[in-house]
Amino acid sequence: MSSFKDLDIFKMAFEMSLDIHRLSLKLPQFEMYEQGSQLRRSSKSIKDAIVEGYGRRRYKQDFIKFLVYAHSSCDETINHLSTIIQLYPEISEFSEYLPRYDHLGRKINKFINYVEENWNNLSEPDSLINY
Repeated sequence: MSSFKDLDIFKMAFEMSLDIHRLSLKLPQFEMYEQGSQLRRSSKSIKDAIVEGYGRRRYKQDFIKFLVYAHSSCDETINHLSTIIQLYPEISEFSEYLPRYDHLGRKINKFINYVEENWNNLSEPDSLINY
């Protein structure tokens, strides 16, 4: 693995953040700067925290700390989605993302556990590919 771009959790978070950004533009105008903004920022911060953690992977605790931030942002995104779904049920596409973000959160948590348990093996090139 030569880059954070090889991590499945990054790929998922990146693609979903683009989808969420586009989808949030369907919200009423006044929500663009309220719930829409909160949703866009939390979804984008997942991928950003993964990237920053990967950049600090030399330091186990820093790596884990930023992965925990990514997981927290994922939970925050789920919360914002839940609110929007309740407020705007007519925009049904938002509902599709709850299970996807739940899946991403589980994958991030699994990766955190992997890093905690296998820190000494992370120098192997392919050890992180499935995360």
